[in-house]
Amino acid sequence: MDIIGTILWPLKWAVELILVAFHALFTFFGLDPAAGFTWVLAIVGLVLVVRALLIPLFVKQIKNQRKMMEVAPQLKKIQDKYKGKRDQMSREAMSRETMALYKNTGTNPMGSCLPLLVQMPIFFSLFSVLREAAGGKRGVGPLNQDLASLFGDASLFDVAPLHSSFQDAMNATPPAVGVMVIAAIMVVLMTSSQFFTQLQIMSKNISEETKASPMFKQQRILLYLLPFVFLFSGFAFPLGVMFYWLVSNIWTMAQQFIIIRNMPMPGTEAAREREARLARKGKLDKLAKGDDTVVVEENKPAQRQQPVSKNRAKKLAQQGKPVPKPAPKPEPKQTNNPGKKPKSPDSKGKK
Repeated sequence: MDIIGTILWPLKWAVELILVAFHALFTFFGLDPAAGFTWVLAIVGLVLVVRALLIPLFVKQIKNQRKMMEVAPQLKKIQDKYKGKRDQMSREAMSRETMALYKNTGTNPMGSCLPLLVQMPIFFSLFSVLREAAGGKRGVGPLNQDLASLFGDASLFDVAPLHSSFQDAMNATPPAVGVMVIAAIMVVLMTSSQFFTQLQIMSKNISEETKASPMFKQQRILLYLLPFVFLFSGFAFPLGVMFYWLVSNIWTMAQQFIIIRNMPMPGTEAAREREARLARKGKLDKLAKGDDTVVVEENKPAQRQQPVSKNRAKKLAQQGKPVPKPAPKPEPKQTNNPGKKPKSPDSKGKK
C-alpha cells in the first residue's frame, strides 16, 4: 500500500461504513439493493452525515470571516504604508506586520478554506471506493465483495453506471450518450451551485470598506476562475462522486442563505435588508432605530454607622485607628398638609 493509500485507509473505511449503513437502511424499507437510485440515496446520506459533522468548522469559518472583515481596514493601512516599495527589507517588514496583526487579532487567512480542505480527503476516499468497486474489488472495510459488485454495477435509469464519467463515456466504443448527457447536466449543476454560493457571499455579505481592499479583488477573480476549474475537472469525476459534490454544494448554498439572512455581517447589504425586514414587522429594537436609551441608577442607601462608646473611641485613639463619626440625624419629614407646620426638635422643651 502506498503513502496516499495508507493516509486514506481510515477515511475509506468510514466512507464504506456510512454507505453500507444507509444502503442497508433503504433496502430494509423495500428499495432494490442493486438499483442505482438506492446507492444515490446512500451517497446523499453520506453527505448529510459529513456536513453535520462539519458544522462546528463552519461556525469557526463564519467567526473567522467576521474577524477578517474587522481587520481589513488595518490590513489596508499596512499595505498602503509599503505601497510602491519593492526592496527586500520593506517586503519583510510588511510581512512581519501583517503576521503580527493576524496573531494579535486571532485571525487566520486560511480559515475560510478549512471546511473545503477537510472535505477533500473524504472526496478522494469516495472517488477511490467507486473506482475499486467499478472493478469488482472489495473495499477495505464493511464494503464486502457482494456489496462491491452491486455498487460497481449500479446505474441510473439503466444507462448511466455510477462509476462512469463523461471522459469514460466519450472514450467508449460506441460512446455512451446517456452517460455523457447525465454527466454534463451534473457538471453544470455542480459548477452553478458553487458559483452561486460564492456570489451571494461576495455581493451581499461583505461591507463596502472590505470591497475596496486588494484581498476582495483577488477573491473576485477566483469567483469567476474556480467555476472553470470545476467545469473541466468535473468531466473526469464518476457520477457517484458528482452526486456527492452536488448535494454538498446544495447544503452549503442553503446554509449560507440562512446565515446571510439571519446573521449577516455588520455594515453589509444583507444587514440593511435584515433591518428593513424587522422594521416592517415592527421587531426592530431601539438600538437599531437609533433611539437614545438613558440608564438611571438608583441611589443605594448608605449603611448606617453603628454608635461607638466613649471607652471604645478612647481605645481606638490610643491604637492610632480612625474613630467612626456618628451618623447624622435624619431631617424632619415634610407633611402633605400645608396648614400644619412640622414640629421642631426643641418644641417639647418649650412646653
